[in-house]
This record gives sequence, C-alpha cells and structure tokens, in this order.
Amino acid sequence: MDESRFAERGKNVLIYPYVVWVKPETIHLKNEIIVSEFVWILGGINTLIGNFIHISPYSSIVGGGVCILEDFVGLSAGVRIITGSEMAGGEGLTNPTIPSTCRAVERSFVHCGRHVFLGTNVIIHPSVTIGEGAVIGSNSVVTKDVDPWTINIGSPSLTVGRRKKAQMLDLEAVAYKDKGIQPTDIRWLLPLKKRIKTLPSESVLSEGQFTRDERE
Repeated sequence: MDESRFAERGKNVLIYPYVVWVKPETIHLKNEIIVSEFVWILGGINTLIGNFIHISPYSSIVGGGVCILEDFVGLSAGVRIITGSEMAGGEGLTNPTIPSTCRAVERSFVHCGRHVFLGTNVIIHPSVTIGEGAVIGSNSVVTKDVDPWTINIGSPSLTVGRRKKAQMLDLEAVAYKDKGIQPTDIRWLLPLKKRIKTLPSESVLSEGQFTRDERE
C-alpha cells in the first residue's frame, strides 16, 4: 500500500507486515507509533492515532465511525474497537453484501483518553469514552463510559480500583521533552463524537410492502 495516502504520518511510525488499512486517507498517524502484525484498521469517518501508541497483533478498529486514540494509549493483542454497527433490531438487513438502501447502520465513535490501557481481547462498543488513564482488564467488554484513572474488569466492565496518576503525568512530561513532541490536539475531532443513523427510506419500505403483498 502507498503509505503516502494517510491523512497524516509523523515521525518514527513503525508498521509491521500484514497490517490492513482501509480508507487510509481518513487516518492520522502522529509520532512514535508501533502497529504490529495482523492489525486491521478501518479509517471510517476519521481515525486519530496519537503519539506514543502501540497497537498489538490481531487488534482491529472497525465500524466506520470515529476513533480517537490519544497519546500513550496501549492496545494489547486481540483488542476490538467498534465505532459503528448494523442495527440488529429489524430496522434493516444486516451485512455489507446488502444494497445500501436496505441496510440500517449506526456510525458512532470510540474515544480513548491519554494513558488508557486495554488488556488482551478487550472489546469496546460504540459511543464509549474511556477516560484518561483508565485500564480495562483482559477479556472485558465495555458498553458505557469509563471514569478517568480507574481499573476496570468484567463483562460488562466494572470499576475495581484506581491507578497512580501523579507519577504517570510526571513521566509523561519527560517523554514529551525527550522526543521534542507536543501533546496531540484532539479538539477538532470532538464535534464528530455523535451517532449517525442511516435507515431504509419510506419509498424502499413501501416497495417492499408491495412485493410482500403480491407474494402473499
């Protein structure tokens, strides 16, 4: 893949073989990033991967919405970040082989604040903000916002403790200074943190009703 197609690519970005990028033109890569083998990332509406980020093997960002990974975020092996999904309550047909006029899809967002750490096989559902410094333990499923600097485990995840904030922020300052890097500014992305539903139109539903009546 022509890596010049990224919306942005900073310094010291190491991308291992067998990484799949879909819509790289919507993906912003800052500085000091490692993306390991067999990662799959869909840029969607917009995806920001900040400074000092490691994405471990077999992780994925899917769903076609907005993903914000602020500085110092770590994704362990097999993490699943889901920024959007088919609506599965019968609003439409449910997979990408279906004509778009017959699908019901919600595009949303996932936002991980600075120093968020996601353990192995964590799943993050759409419309979730994980506060700065929070940890999500292995095999946990996150379906709602997570408070900053908390430790969380389970399915659904529950808070079981707190992290040491002061020392980590001191070390953050050292890392920025050592590499001559400025913190990532995410303010331009915040207005995109919303849910966008796309449903079959009334005309399509009317056409289906007519066909069904004929069949009956």
